[in-house]
Formats: sequence, structure tokens, C-alpha cells
Amino acid sequence: MSRPAIASQLPAATNRRLEEAIGEPVFDVPSGLFTELPGHVSVLFATPLRMHGVPLDAAAPAGWPFELRWVQLASVGIDAYPPWFFQGPPVTTARGTASEPIAEYVLAVLLSAVKKLPHIWLKEASDWPAPTRRPTLGTLAGSTLALYGFGSIGQAIAVKALALGVKVVALRRGNARFEVDGVERAASLEDLLARADHLVLAAPATPQTRHVIGRQALAAAKPGLHLINIARGSLIDDEALLEALADGRVAHATLDVTEPEPLPAGHPYYGHPRVSLSPHLSPSGARGPQALIDKFSDNLARHRAGEALLDQVDLARGY
Repeated sequence: MSRPAIASQLPAATNRRLEEAIGEPVFDVPSGLFTELPGHVSVLFATPLRMHGVPLDAAAPAGWPFELRWVQLASVGIDAYPPWFFQGPPVTTARGTASEPIAEYVLAVLLSAVKKLPHIWLKEASDWPAPTRRPTLGTLAGSTLALYGFGSIGQAIAVKALALGVKVVALRRGNARFEVDGVERAASLEDLLARADHLVLAAPATPQTRHVIGRQALAAAKPGLHLINIARGSLIDDEALLEALADGRVAHATLDVTEPEPLPAGHPYYGHPRVSLSPHLSPSGARGPQALIDKFSDNLARHRAGEALLDQVDLARGY
């Protein structure tokens, strides 16, 4: 196979690092919906179109898919691209590149919750509580962490939780064995929620997972549940969650993702005493660009050799 010409929508500085890694030029392409590609480009490193204001019903640019023979995504999910994006050459995702920083975010959230951080920090002498009024801190060891979804992210979370003595139970589509020893399989979504002290949503956004955390699922929740969403906001029915927060079935919700993003002014999550909201930061980390470069380099070697590409999108599975 002849050496492909490569274009990338990643930042220019990252593209220069990519050039060093693969030993050949990389054409810079603006983010968002492009109307053309440099001549003879056959490989595209693409960033999420919706992130740059391209609606999911946007029409394909004239000439799509140009001369492309492979598209590598800079994202794990495929829900930020119009359908036509997958009606062309093979498309591969960045699965696994953000699993560790997301797992660390979840671990930080879990520890903060049980250790009541930052609320226990003293700011002045008058904050010092009397011995009889000192708060009692919880522990992670012996608690149950439930994972809805057990892909690369769920696996990374499970490894860290098990090391802290946490019982891990998970639910995934299909009956494939769990890649991490010590993880128990839930019989159903209701069983998963009934056993959970902490529930992490780590499944892709698909028609089947939309509003999967709704009134029926939350009715089965173990009282005092801590819900953590690092997947997609569409997995949660917001009205149902707000009801469950009000009646105590859910003690707290930590939401790194919402629908839409950003939430409009005045949304009930802002300032809610039982909601911790972050702006989709869990995947971020200092090693993020290098992880993407490594992922692309591995697949580029496979592309050149005519071998099967890693993490190719399967629309039948929804990711």
C-alpha cells in the first residue's frame, strides 16, 4: 500500500508532534465541517463536529468522502457526528485514550464523597467543632460500586476500586466475561441499582441507553445512592433524577456530562445542594494528546500493512 497523505483537525501543535511520531507530514485542517481536503489525502484525524457547532442533521459536504480510505476519531463516542460521517471509509474511535484520567476523576469523586471533602476543611478557629459534633467520615472499603457499562473506562475504574477494597458489580450488553477478575455480574439494571452505594454510568450514548436512568430504574435504587455520570447526559432522564434527589432515593449526583452541554441558565442542576456539576472535564489530562498520537500511530501501522484497524465503529452496536 502506498504511503497515505494524512490530514488532521487536531491543534497545530499536536499535529507537529504527530508528524514527529510517524515521520511524515500532516496537513492541518480546520475544526468543524470542512468543504474540501488537500489533494490526495486518504487519512483524516477528525475532531467531534457537534463540539464545533455542526448540527447532527447537517448535510454532508459536496464530494464526501473525497479520497479518504480511513478516518480516525479523536473521541471515544460517535454521537457527535452526523450519520453520513460513517457512510464512507472505515472509521475508528479513540477508545482507551481517556480511560485512566476518567477513572481517576471517578476515584476522586468517590473519595471526596465519603470523606466529605471539601466541607471538613477549617477556615478559622470558630469553625472547629466540639468533640461531640465532629462529623463522621465514611469509607470506600466494603461499599459497593456499580458500573453501567464495562468497556475500557469501566475496566479502568474497576481496577482502582477493587484495589481499595470496594466490591464491584457491573452490567454490560451481552454475556462476554469480564476482563477484570473480581467483578460480579448484575442480573439486570434494577439489580444493579438495588446493590449500589455508588453507581457510575460508563456506557455509550445509543437509542437503547437514552434515559435508561429514569423513574423505573431509580425506583429500584438502594436508598442513599450516589450517582456519577461520566458517559453522556442522554443516559439520564433529568426530571426523574430531580424527583429522586428530592425524595432521598438518590443522595447525591455527580454529573460531568449533561444534555445539552452547556446547560442553559436557570437549569435546576445549577446550585442544587445535592448535585455536583463539572463541565465535561473527566477525560482531560496532561497525557491526552500523546495518547491520541499513540492510538493513531498504532492504527496507521495497521492501515499501511493492510491489517484490521483497532476499534472500528460498528453501527449495529451503536459505537
